[in-house]
Amino acid sequence: MNTKINSFKILKIILGSVFLLQFIACGTDNEEDMVIEPPVEVLKESYTIDRFKVLNIAPNITANSQVTWSVNDSVISQSAALDFISPYQKNYPLTLKVENNGVVKTYTSIINVTKETGTYSKYIANVLDFRPAIGQFTNEIPQYVSGNTEANIISAAKKALVGSNTSIISLGGFGGYVVLGFDHTIPNMNGRDFKVLGNAFWGSEASEARSGSCEAGIIVVAYDKNKNGKPDDDEWYEIAGSEYFKNTTLKNYSVTYFKPDPNKAAIAGEEFWQMDKEYVKWQDNLGTTGYKSKNAFHEQSYYPLWIAEASYTLKGTRIQDNFYDQSGTGNYWVGKSFDFGYADNAPNNDEASNIDISWAADKNGNYVKLPGIDFIKIYTGINQEAGWLGEVSTEVAGAYDLHLK
Repeated sequence: MNTKINSFKILKIILGSVFLLQFIACGTDNEEDMVIEPPVEVLKESYTIDRFKVLNIAPNITANSQVTWSVNDSVISQSAALDFISPYQKNYPLTLKVENNGVVKTYTSIINVTKETGTYSKYIANVLDFRPAIGQFTNEIPQYVSGNTEANIISAAKKALVGSNTSIISLGGFGGYVVLGFDHTIPNMNGRDFKVLGNAFWGSEASEARSGSCEAGIIVVAYDKNKNGKPDDDEWYEIAGSEYFKNTTLKNYSVTYFKPDPNKAAIAGEEFWQMDKEYVKWQDNLGTTGYKSKNAFHEQSYYPLWIAEASYTLKGTRIQDNFYDQSGTGNYWVGKSFDFGYADNAPNNDEASNIDISWAADKNGNYVKLPGIDFIKIYTGINQEAGWLGEVSTEVAGAYDLHLK
């Protein structure tokens, strides 16, 4: 009996050994057929990009990793992908730290920023759109000529605003807007990044400091993320100025303007107090109605003559009225400047006319981190009549990049 059991054990050992040898042989054959994959490249050894161009680096890392990008030990981003831009011709040592399940790995690279082959202008390079609201300077600056189309008027605004030698255009009352483009991306650096020019000034007789004629315009910015050369609807972000988070500010406000009767009699007299106070009717989305007045100084139509429709609607954020009658007799109206973040809100030589891209906020009021901007939209943010001065209307006289010297 024991002899049979021992024989059976010996047989199992022999068979097991044969199986093991076959397995090893098969494994050897598979190894000969295996392709050894090269290690995954997380970052390139170096990257090269022109000044004022955005470099996008999307590292090959595990999803949901905690990411930190830094240059010279200064953290520049914690997003999975890096958008990098610089106005300086230099080399930047780049470090990427990736943490996943408690394990931290560090990768390094160099970003070489080179001088562009062409020449950039720091000033506005294009006007993409222009539609003023009702105003005493509408159809005057820029000048409407009989038969002009919307394209003609946009071209006239472009002639006024492009380059360093500019003139003024008026956006009229609430919602009147202009859309501006640059020939490069204005980088989002530390501090303020671009300046918007207007015709605001401090009044010599104003009882309050930093008051005079300030007709604040909302500023909206866009980064051309998909590089199609135009600002798409989902690329716009409002600059959150000093009034943005206040309960006196109305978001998603709109005003519809109705075309006036062209046969209505002209205003008699030539004194500033002689006005047609019920010239153009308007109605907002809150159910409020009112009129834009017409004065004796400007006899042309205040309704854009290239718009054939009997009414048109303009939308945006409305901030509180800022003009008041300081004299008490209607003779001297003063517009108070807001603290920061608006166009035509401070003199052109004042720091308050400079704008920081880091103030950009999304539709939910959250600040966004843009690498830079390619487009600016400016529209009148106040719906107010300031006595004999007429409607509060933002004027624009240009804009430029503060980083391009």
